[in-house]
Amino acid sequence: MTRTRLTLAVVTGMAAAQAAAAQDAPLVGIVSISATEANNVRYIQGATAAAEELGWQVSVIDAAGSADQANSAIQNFAQLGATAIVDMVFPFSSIGAGLDAASQAGIPVVTWGGGLGSTVAATNGSGGPMAEPVIQEMLDAMPDGGSVLALTYRTGEVCRNREAVLDQMLSGRSDIEVTKNEVRIPGFFEDGAQYANAWLASHPPGDGALAIWGCWDDPAIGAIGTLRQQGRDDVRVYGVNGNAQALENIRNGHMDATAWQDSYSEGYNMVKLLEDIVAAGDNWTPRAEEVPAVLVNAGNVEDFLAEHPEALGQ
Repeated sequence: MTRTRLTLAVVTGMAAAQAAAAQDAPLVGIVSISATEANNVRYIQGATAAAEELGWQVSVIDAAGSADQANSAIQNFAQLGATAIVDMVFPFSSIGAGLDAASQAGIPVVTWGGGLGSTVAATNGSGGPMAEPVIQEMLDAMPDGGSVLALTYRTGEVCRNREAVLDQMLSGRSDIEVTKNEVRIPGFFEDGAQYANAWLASHPPGDGALAIWGCWDDPAIGAIGTLRQQGRDDVRVYGVNGNAQALENIRNGHMDATAWQDSYSEGYNMVKLLEDIVAAGDNWTPRAEEVPAVLVNAGNVEDFLAEHPEALGQ
């Protein structure tokens, strides 16, 4: 996506926000790192459902992976007099200008995966803990060592934290070689496929235990496309978030595990919490409101889907 198209995406979103601000209902401004990514979509759906129950409005701006666009969007929501603002995934350290504008306007900002810090009122969806069970499953499948392709993304706090967990859990495994490649937003499917293609060229079949890990599902799903094209069934694949594509790939034997993140409930719970945050004003104490992840693999995917059929519908 070009810079011009990125700018247009924000302008279009602000036009919608201006229209929403003109209404009487309180406005919740949501700034998403990628509003079309499956997990972001589920969060926004949950947030919108909660807002409707409260009689509030929601306006979403897709910052398309740009912290500069995120800061501009938060500043614009502050100028519009939004009741509250939700930052999706951008770390609080990257949205200082936006947080400052919101603070001066007396508007609370909460984050999904952006962490607690600065003037952030609440957070959920923290990335590190959700990655632990998947990484552990991957390491357990490599008792004699091997090689891992890690598909990372350092603009988002969630992936930063997940990469840090990966590094920590690998610290005692000198027998595992790790290659890291950072994907883009947008472009994560394509990057996952291309990085896998290059990595496979130097890791032929029979070259020990092999695995591809994505700091969220989509880059790993991009890599699966390359694996299938090359007929490589000797590489294990792991992701995080548990989106519908990942779950289907586990069912079909193309992915080994993911951690399902109930992002719909995270979005819903956070907007409901906003009502308390707004009412408390300066008396509010910042806190985390986490929803635990669920490890899904070939052994439990059918039971999981029987319990959570909605996971395939979003």
